[in-house]
Amino acid sequence: MKIRDIVDRHGNCRENLLQILHDIQDGSGDNSLHRPDLEELALIMDIPVAEIVSTASFYTMFSLQPRGRHIIRLCVSPPCHIMGDENILAAIREKLHIGLGETTEDGMFTLESTSCLGACGVAPVCSIDDEVYGNLTEEKMHRILEGYAQPE
Repeated sequence: MKIRDIVDRHGNCRENLLQILHDIQDGSGDNSLHRPDLEELALIMDIPVAEIVSTASFYTMFSLQPRGRHIIRLCVSPPCHIMGDENILAAIREKLHIGLGETTEDGMFTLESTSCLGACGVAPVCSIDDEVYGNLTEEKMHRILEGYAQPE
C-alpha cells in the first residue's frame, strides 16, 4: 500500500481525508492507522500530523492500535440496551472469550461498543465490518460469529 497512490486516487484535498484514512487503515494489515503512515500522509497533503491524528482519534471507526481482522461493534444505545444488548455482549464473550475493547488471541475479532448504528427498529443490533445485524438473540449471535470463523 502506497500512501501517495491512495491520495492520488481520491484527490489531494482535505475533504477527502476521511476516505483516505479508511483506505490506509484497510490496507494496514491490522485494521489500524500507523504513525509513520500518518506522518507521510501529512507531508503529502500538507496537513499538520497533529490534525490528522486528531481527526483519526475523533472518529470511532479509526484506530491507532492494532485490531482484529473483523471489527464487531455492539450498539449500546438506549433502545438496544432495553432490548437486551447485555445478553448479546454475554454471548460474544462466551463465544470469543473477549470483552469490550479486546481482540481475540488469533487476531480474528475485535469487540467495540458504539452509541448507535441507526437501526433502532431492529434492536438489539451489532455490526461486523460493514454488515449490520438486527433482532439479535444469543443464539443468532453465535450463528453469525460461526459464519465469520469459517475459512473464506
